[in-house]
Amino acid sequence: MKDLEKRSGLHGVEFREAEGKRTLVGYAAIWNSDTTIGDYFIERIAPGAFTAALRGDILALCDHDIGRVIGRTKSGTLRLAEDQRGLKVEIDVPDTTDGNDLWTLVKRGDVSGMSFAFRATKQEWDDTGDLPKRTILEAELYEVTATALPAYPDTTLATRSLEAARGEVEQVKKDAERRAADAAAAARRVSERRASMEQKFRGIQSPEGRSADAS
Repeated sequence: MKDLEKRSGLHGVEFREAEGKRTLVGYAAIWNSDTTIGDYFIERIAPGAFTAALRGDILALCDHDIGRVIGRTKSGTLRLAEDQRGLKVEIDVPDTTDGNDLWTLVKRGDVSGMSFAFRATKQEWDDTGDLPKRTILEAELYEVTATALPAYPDTTLATRSLEAARGEVEQVKKDAERRAADAAAAARRVSERRASMEQKFRGIQSPEGRSADAS
């Protein structure tokens, strides 16, 4: 999948086993939690950013590998929900090589976080601080996974978005400056026409003007 961003967080992963079903529980995203991304910008995810995305079919993968599926919302083996804290993830771990390996690693404490792949569809940038701040308001969600370490985030798409936002701000400034210049020029033209008319009016009303007419 192209043009996707990945984020990870070591927010902890619980393992639950009951009636023969093994389930991993954790949070892929925490609302309004500022994270510095590669020393390029600060990012936070707004509450409800994934509301629309949760209506789609989302996968649980091993290491973001599309060939290693361990759960799916369509089949009910992956359950996602937004609560007051963030995006909650529950994965029913399958009895497969990947599933068994992951289950063992979580129980040992080697895997203690969640990761997810997304595409931001609505975002805001604040470029007034030492680092630009990005707030993700809405995003498409494609997959989640348990992870041992946060992967170094790819900043390409976000940086592209920041540059686009800066370009829009610059264009707004240029448009405002152009409108102000046009308004000032129009005001000058009106003032010049008014002054010219007043000069003509004074010439008609002056004694010199009347005597010239009389002669």
